[in-house]
Amino acid sequence: LLEVNTTLKGIPVKSVFTLLKERAQEKTLSLYAELSGIPVATITEVAREFTSHGKKAAIDVYRGPAKHTNGFYTVQGINTLNILIGNMDWKGGLADGGGGWDDLGGKDGQPYPLGKLHPNKTKSFGVTFSREGWRYEDSTLFDRDGYPAQRPWFPFAFNMWQDLIPSAEARYPYTVKVLWLHTATPAYSVPGSGQQLRILRDPKIIPLVISTDLVIGETSMYADYIFPDVSYLEQWASPGDVPQPATRSNPFRQPAAPPVPEVVTIDGEAMPISLEAVMLALAQRLGLPGFGKDGLGPGLDLKRPEDYYLKVAANLAFGGRSDGSNSVPDASDAEVEVFNKARGHLTAAVYDESKWQKAVGQQLWRKTVYVLNRGGRFEHFSKVYDGDRMAHRFGGTFHLYLERVAKQRDSVAGTRFDGLPRFDPPIFSNGKPVGDQDLDFQLITYKEVFATQSRTPGTYWTQVALMPENFVLMNVRDAERLGVAAGDSVRLTSGSNPNGVLDLGGGRQREMVGKVKAIQGIRPGVIAVSQSFGHWAYGARAVEVDGVMVEGDVRRGKGLQINPLLRLDEHTKTGCLSDSVGGSASFYDTRVNVVRA
Repeated sequence: LLEVNTTLKGIPVKSVFTLLKERAQEKTLSLYAELSGIPVATITEVAREFTSHGKKAAIDVYRGPAKHTNGFYTVQGINTLNILIGNMDWKGGLADGGGGWDDLGGKDGQPYPLGKLHPNKTKSFGVTFSREGWRYEDSTLFDRDGYPAQRPWFPFAFNMWQDLIPSAEARYPYTVKVLWLHTATPAYSVPGSGQQLRILRDPKIIPLVISTDLVIGETSMYADYIFPDVSYLEQWASPGDVPQPATRSNPFRQPAAPPVPEVVTIDGEAMPISLEAVMLALAQRLGLPGFGKDGLGPGLDLKRPEDYYLKVAANLAFGGRSDGSNSVPDASDAEVEVFNKARGHLTAAVYDESKWQKAVGQQLWRKTVYVLNRGGRFEHFSKVYDGDRMAHRFGGTFHLYLERVAKQRDSVAGTRFDGLPRFDPPIFSNGKPVGDQDLDFQLITYKEVFATQSRTPGTYWTQVALMPENFVLMNVRDAERLGVAAGDSVRLTSGSNPNGVLDLGGGRQREMVGKVKAIQGIRPGVIAVSQSFGHWAYGARAVEVDGVMVEGDVRRGKGLQINPLLRLDEHTKTGCLSDSVGGSASFYDTRVNVVRA
């Protein structure tokens, strides 16, 4: 039975389907229409369309629904709709991706079990500084403070960093003496980024800031030391499997261009300066076990980045069967010739065939070349489907009611989370509504298809040529009401940034001013501003390096960066709005005013 509402041994019992039905019926369709601003007829039409194709329908989800304070419950609701039509693992429905091969050598038959080769590996301990993956109630701080926690804890989240720097100022859960940043620029990309800048400028809060960066960026400009890094064309990486197409796949990045003349010599080894090179140098200088000559075992050096990454490639080549039946074929003589010719332009500090062969061993070299020549290991596209089903299936259990979430309490409010999807307005971490209804516009953000967050202002042939600056997109009717036309400059202000400025320190400010573009394709009362623009560093301004002035390029600084406007949390005062369950930073819950500049 799907619907159960009874009593067992004196205990009221309801099935999850009954609970879900009751949750959906807590509000009328008319009220849902009012809350969403979508007519009842449209809601009905979309629902009928979604349920009219059997299992050949799906709702994909990420940034738009997720990056809200209620993002977890919204995504849970969308996943529930997918489950209710039974589309998982069916052709035309929801797919889990094809997975990939283990690149760290954890399977039988793989030559380099990297997790086991490194002896006496240092393990992390204690509470993570972001408080992700930890129950507040399991900490000594709960014994000391009880509810509310000084700052939110996120037992179900991962890869969070929006509150790291503000937490350093609060010394919560402990103090920070050194901050090392890599592939992150919170001063530019985090909501409420003005607080990140203010804290970074104060050495009394974080005494030592180190950054590994390709450029002097909006965050690394405040570092005490910047280690140069390599670009994506000059670096190694094994990012893991990709979700589409739904076949087994492991792309593998390898140096394709010689580095700019920034080479470091470590223990007699010349190599490009990169994050890995710096870490290897520090490890060897500190005498840490497992690094340097024979670091991973006899004949297994760990002195150069490729000493590690080529072993990863060899693991991919051998798949994961002890009899070797899942391995790739050896590269032919012709393939090896192509491989060497394709790397003839690389310097000896990057490509040295003898050193690369030594890193994996002569017997494994040709299989490794087979993988490297193809940029990874990829299953044939014919393996996507198995009749009307996906060949690679999730095959797991879906939980319409998330019991482990429902058992956990919110670290600030002290109340239990919900096990079912629910509607909440934008809220602070203390549970109070954000409000700000006196401000005219809902601000949303998006990414241009030719730009990548903070990292593409220097791609002049795409971002600068196609769209030199971004715009404040608004509906034509709103533009007429405000008396502004295309190209007019407007200032944006918010509840957390009522003056519409970003304080860069040293008397410098960045104004939250952008140009209007009036369009029909946006809802009245909403404005949209794309990310990736409005740089105040990253080559946008002149900097002095070793006594030499490097001129900036004003093209990199054009446009508006709106993260300094985004709403701060009322409880923490310095951190941005975040989803208390999923941990996402909120990019869509800020209201703003727009006035002519």
